[in-house]
Amino acid sequence: MLEIKQTLRNCDPARFAEYGKTNRAWGTLMNFRNSRVSTLGGALLGATLVSFAAAAQLAVSSNDGKAVLVDGANKVPEKPADDTVTIIDLGMSPPKVVGEVKAPSSVAGPPQNVAVSPDESIALVSANMKLDPADPKKLVPDNRLSVIDLKATPPAVIATIETGLAPAGVSINRAGTLALVANRGDGTVSILTIAGKTVSAAGKIDFGNPKAGPSGVAFTPDGKMALVTRDGDHRISVLSIDGAKVEDTKRLMTGGVRPYPIQTSPKGDIAVFGNQGGGTGDIDTINVIDLKGKAPRVVHTLDVGQSVEGLGFSADGNYLAVTAQDGSNRAPAHPFHNANGLLVVFKADGTTLTKVGEAKIGKWNQGVVWSRDGKTLLAQNMVENSLSIVSFDGKSLKVTGEIKVNGGPNGLRTADR
Repeated sequence: MLEIKQTLRNCDPARFAEYGKTNRAWGTLMNFRNSRVSTLGGALLGATLVSFAAAAQLAVSSNDGKAVLVDGANKVPEKPADDTVTIIDLGMSPPKVVGEVKAPSSVAGPPQNVAVSPDESIALVSANMKLDPADPKKLVPDNRLSVIDLKATPPAVIATIETGLAPAGVSINRAGTLALVANRGDGTVSILTIAGKTVSAAGKIDFGNPKAGPSGVAFTPDGKMALVTRDGDHRISVLSIDGAKVEDTKRLMTGGVRPYPIQTSPKGDIAVFGNQGGGTGDIDTINVIDLKGKAPRVVHTLDVGQSVEGLGFSADGNYLAVTAQDGSNRAPAHPFHNANGLLVVFKADGTTLTKVGEAKIGKWNQGVVWSRDGKTLLAQNMVENSLSIVSFDGKSLKVTGEIKVNGGPNGLRTADR
C-alpha cells in the first residue's frame, strides 16, 4: 500500500486514466478497491486519494521562442520557434513537466503574463509582442490572451481573447470569477469575467495616459481591490472591485523607478512591487505597500540587485521570493555584467521584510513561484531555456536541479488560493 501511495503522489491528476492503463500499481489499487476486502482497506484507499489530491500543484511557464540574448540585447533569432506553455507538477519531488501547448507569449513585460485559476482548470497567457508580418526580423505589439484548458489531455488552447495593446501582467481573483490584464501599449486594463472555463471580455479601465505603461496587476485576497504598476509614469494605481464592476479610484502611489511586477501577500496585509530602474547598472529596489491603513501607501524600500523581475509570496505569506537579473542580461564588456542572476528570499513580518538568503541562478532570469509547502521554488532562466529547481529550508537556498523547456521561459505562476 505504501508503494501505491507513492505512485499516486507522483502521478499527474489530469492523466489518471491514461496512467492506469500502463501502471501495474494503479491496477493493483483498482482491484483492491473493487474487492472491498475490508473497511480498513477502504479507509486506506480514501486516505491515499486525499493525499494524492493534496500533493498535486500546477505551475505554468510561458516560453518565448522569438527572443534570444545577443551581446546584451534582445534579438529575434534567425529561425524563430513557436512560443510554448509548459505545465509542471510542482507537488512532486523533483517537479516534473506534465504537459505542453503552443500559445503566443513574450518576454516583454514583467514575468507575470500567466495566471492560473484557483481550481487549476484554466490558465490565461498574454502575448505582449509578436513577429511583424511585414518584417519577421522585427517585433510589433500583440493584443492576444490565450485561454488554456489545463484539464485536457493534452492541454489545449480553447479560446483567444482580444485585449488592449501589448498585454502584460495578468491576474485572477481567488474566487476564480474575474481576471484583469495590464495593457502596456495603450494605458488600459482589460476586465474579463470567468464562468467555469468560459472567459469573456467585460470592459476596460483607461488611465487617460497612453504612455502610463500598465505592467503588473494584483488582486487583494478578498477580491475587493487591485493594484496596477505603471512603469511608464512610475505610479501605482488602485482599483476598487464590486463583483464584476471595476473602477479606478484615482488614488496613486509613487515608489521606485519603473514599477514592474507586483504581488499581494496571502495574509492581505501587504503588497510588494519591484522596480526595473534606469537600466544603467545601479542597484534596483522593491517597495512594500501597507494594505491595512486607511488607504494603501508605500512604507518601505529595500535594495535587491539590478533589474528586479519576478516576485512570489509563499502560500502562508511568511516569505517573499524576488528575482533580479543583476547584470546577467548585459553584454560581457559592460562594467556591471555578472555571470548569473539572483534569487533572493525575504522573511515577511507585517510590513517588515528581512533578507534570509540568496542563490545565483541562470542568466536573464524572469519569474519565480513556490511549492505549497514552501520547500521548493522554481525560477526561470531565459538564456538557458530552463527553470532552476531551488530548495529552501527556512534559512538558505540551494539549486538542486533544472527543468528544460522549449523557448526562453518568460512568465510563471501558480494558482492563488
